[in-house]
Amino acid sequence: MPLKGKLTLVTGSGRGIGRAIALKLASQGSDIIVNFFRRREAAEKTAKDIEALGVKAEVIRANVGDPAKLDEMFDTIATKFGHLDILINNAASGVGRSVLDVDIKAWDWTMNINARAFLLCAQRAAKLMEGRGGKMVSITSLGSSFVLPTYAVVGISKAALEALTRYLAIELAPKGICVNAVAASAVETEALKFYIREGLMKDIRQATPAGRMVIPEDVANVVAFLCSEEAFMIRGQTIIVDGGTSVALFMAAGKEER
Repeated sequence: MPLKGKLTLVTGSGRGIGRAIALKLASQGSDIIVNFFRRREAAEKTAKDIEALGVKAEVIRANVGDPAKLDEMFDTIATKFGHLDILINNAASGVGRSVLDVDIKAWDWTMNINARAFLLCAQRAAKLMEGRGGKMVSITSLGSSFVLPTYAVVGISKAALEALTRYLAIELAPKGICVNAVAASAVETEALKFYIREGLMKDIRQATPAGRMVIPEDVANVVAFLCSEEAFMIRGQTIIVDGGTSVALFMAAGKEER
């Protein structure tokens, strides 16, 4: 197994994309730290499923948007394990409003969890990866580049996340740490219903060139590749997983211009 003996922290890994990533990396031999904030039962279920794959799982509750709680999580990791090999920055949140309706509270909440958390996690994780190499992968979305209804502050936070990924990739390269991002289009999860009504989800399924929506396992597969040694020369990149949706949008825009 390519990740045997590795230790991975996946933030927000109780459900959805984070859970799929945790299970995928566990299937490749990595022990997993399951981070959650609100739903302990889901996190413990994920940990149980991870252990069924023959590796270890540790559940840690922490709101990554709170620097003090984030520090407590990394203090626990440092004390209990003394190292970290892989950081998956997956935890995300946001307020669904138009850009003119975004207030300071909504802005700070979204930016702190979606962008600042990766900065703080990377700073702590890099110290635990010293002398071991390491991989960091942040999970972003097409909303960082495309304007979507009621997605303004989330999309802006994801754009910041991608820029941070590039800066970290260059600064951490001398330490042997690879940093990249994975951007997905609409992923079929429970969380998606907060932003997209069912009728629009049906339209997305039909419009996706691949013939179906992206599922969490699609994202997890690409994350696993970026965590492998085969991806060693990929640095500071945002890999798009969307079944061809963004390409189709560009093609449609090109036809309209003609």
